[in-house]
Amino acid sequence: MQTDSDLRNSKKGRMVSLVIAGTMLVWLLMQAIGPALGLAGRYALLVDFLALAALFWALVVTLQIWRSRGRARANNKGSN
Repeated sequence: MQTDSDLRNSKKGRMVSLVIAGTMLVWLLMQAIGPALGLAGRYALLVDFLALAALFWALVVTLQIWRSRGRARANNKGSN
């Protein structure tokens, strides 16, 4: 049976996966389309930094999920 914490972690996990996939898709498209459109290098750098920020956010949220699951397991072991 899923607890409230499990449901929250599931939603966070889905959001993280969408952010990672979307970030990589946009980044790859911009790397291919940018030079074709003649965009300056500073825009490529901006896209790179935005992608890094999104991936850092995904890492932080993933670590939060991991810690939450660890606490839930410790609580379940203590109650058994």
